[in-house]
Amino acid sequence: MIILIVFAAILFIVLSSTVLKLHPLAGLLLAALGVGIAAGLPVDKIAETIGKGFGDLMSKIGMMVILGCVIGAILDRSGAAVKVADVILQRFGKRSPTLAMAIIGAFVGIPVFCDSGFIILHKLNRIVALRTGKSLGTVALALSGGLFATHTLVPPTPGPISAAGNLGIPHSIGMVILLGLIISIPNLFVSAWFAEKFGGRVVEIQEEGELQAEEPKQTNLLPAWKAFMPILLPIILITLASIGNLMELPLETTKWLNFFGSPLVSFLIAIFFSYSLFPLDAAQRMILCFKEGISHCGTTLVLVGAGGSFGAVLKETELKDLVSNWLALNEMSGVAMLLIAFLIAAFFKTAQGSTTTSMVLTTSILAPLLISMGFVSPIQIALLVMAVGSGAMTVSHSNDAWFWVFSQFTGITPNSTYRTHTLLTGIQGLVSLFFTFLLYLILV
Repeated sequence: MIILIVFAAILFIVLSSTVLKLHPLAGLLLAALGVGIAAGLPVDKIAETIGKGFGDLMSKIGMMVILGCVIGAILDRSGAAVKVADVILQRFGKRSPTLAMAIIGAFVGIPVFCDSGFIILHKLNRIVALRTGKSLGTVALALSGGLFATHTLVPPTPGPISAAGNLGIPHSIGMVILLGLIISIPNLFVSAWFAEKFGGRVVEIQEEGELQAEEPKQTNLLPAWKAFMPILLPIILITLASIGNLMELPLETTKWLNFFGSPLVSFLIAIFFSYSLFPLDAAQRMILCFKEGISHCGTTLVLVGAGGSFGAVLKETELKDLVSNWLALNEMSGVAMLLIAFLIAAFFKTAQGSTTTSMVLTTSILAPLLISMGFVSPIQIALLVMAVGSGAMTVSHSNDAWFWVFSQFTGITPNSTYRTHTLLTGIQGLVSLFFTFLLYLILV
């Protein structure tokens, strides 16, 4: 019975946003209430459980999401994102401009939403197309592939952070970052190959002379090392903390590495460093970055918290025991569990459009089942995050804002966007899943 209740709740969540046009927050909360009542939970405890689930998840990852969004706004307003792009193009652009664009997307996509990153860099697409003689579709596809890979797999973007928090490993973000980066690398080559092969076939809608773009005015204002620092500082500090724990360094050293390598502190250090990116009116400009970042992540935080509420209600039902018994009888392998996680996330992504919401919902369902599934160590759970992220890539189509950002800011027809952008996101999801399987077989 509980399986039917959960399936009905999932169906309602999808239909509430796609057919009934309810805000996803309303759909999630109504689904949580419905599951609680239908499953026979004490009615005087359901609302309390929903509130507790929201608060518990926010306490784990809320500040990380906010500070990650602020760093994204800093990269935009300071011109650092365009400077990063310019440096990578100078290093790699002559040999392989499509791979260079994918690498640019990967760097910018780590702290920035993929749609925001594409908007920030969309003029660069036209400049690179002019410089290299490549078609606009080829350049744009390579950039979008890089952005989407790290946006979905590498913290501090909200999707992977929320998934890690939901699955109980917020303190193992370093491991999630490392695995996400490893799995993103083949995605960059796939994106560059796909862009070269299919990018020239897209149909563009553009006015005469539209490709005559101006060079970004801010790219030469910042030294390259400064432009990279807001992205690299948190990654370096978090990675050092993870390495310190593995190497069994002296307790005092490990303690300080863990302090500076915690996501909260490392993000704050990157933000305080970022004051140096603004030579004039730094304090005022940083206030604008905070305002923009906080407003950008508001909806994400609400949906992440609501997903935590839905998951908290599921934990109180008999679903966990039911699945435990089923798994004990069927003895499914870890690879099969990763495939199930992928399929659930792909269902949510394709049905309702949002990558972050897909990851939140999927991990909310999986969280009560981790022990039953045999996923108990941080490395196993981090690989589960990768499987969920792979599913949350599959696929971006017309109900996804990312689809329309790519189409509208490139001037490519929706038909061509389906045949290129949508197909690429599906391939990326499958490639990511393959390498997740491979890492699971090697590491676990």
